Amino acid sequence: MGSHNHAVTDAILETLKHAGAGLKEAGVRFALAGGCAGYARGAAPSLHDVDFALVEEDVPLALKALDGLGFQIVKPPEDWLVKAYNGEGVLVDMIFSIAERPVTEELIARAQPITTAAISLPVLEATDLVVSWILPLSEHSCDYGSLLPVIRAMREQVDWDRVTAIVAPSPYASTFVTLLERLRIITPTSPAPPVGWP
Repeated sequence: MGSHNHAVTDAILETLKHAGAGLKEAGVRFALAGGCAGYARGAAPSLHDVDFALVEEDVPLALKALDGLGFQIVKPPEDWLVKAYNGEGVLVDMIFSIAERPVTEELIARAQPITTAAISLPVLEATDLVVSWILPLSEHSCDYGSLLPVIRAMREQVDWDRVTAIVAPSPYASTFVTLLERLRIITPTSPAPPVGWP
């Protein structure tokens, strides 16, 4: 089982490197998101696919770049992402809207270059990354358990006052922040007026 997981992780990181290099070369405004971004920021790998956040108007450029690298492009029914598969079936999600909010140039500009899988790629800023994970929580998808270890590993990189302000309208996300406080993973945040995101 362990060697299988290792092989899966290697395949995903190889796909990350291949796709990330192609998007960089094409000039796409993007940042690494999802589990791979958590991994880049020091969390244990729990990798299922590769997620990139990008500005919607750059989606055609991104699709052209990945198509040129041999990825198979799939447009799913969801209206917030497009998907691409490499030859080994590893999935790349290109996400242009998070929790019904468009990915903005500002969000991408806040991303920080981090070397992952031997390539330097922009990675979502830690606060934005946590928001991107918890803001979509809902009664249909509310898995606090899988988020806890990843966020625990990254907690010191995050502006928790900003997270609290952004997610205040969401009962699921704001309850998760309260859970982090009650578990003493983070210190209680000071209430702040809601702020815009992304």
